[in-house]
Amino acid sequence: MLHFCNTVKMNKVVEINERGALTLPKELREQFGWLKGGQAVIRVTDEGILISPGAAFPIEIYTEDRLKEFAKDEAKLAKYKLR
Repeated sequence: MLHFCNTVKMNKVVEINERGALTLPKELREQFGWLKGGQAVIRVTDEGILISPGAAFPIEIYTEDRLKEFAKDEAKLAKYKLR
């Protein structure tokens, strides 16, 4: 049985295909705002598997060379700074 805060409890049986994928029922996707291409976080808990909406944001770790490049660009733009 699926339990969600402030929502109707729902029992659904979904099939898992040969690739291990399953399709969440449309009413659940709509209820939680999951759109095509969205992401989910999967957590294993003592009670089972918890699936919740998620998002990932790319980050860049700057190398010393990249930081020097930024500094050069900032120096070029310095003359355009408002005083």
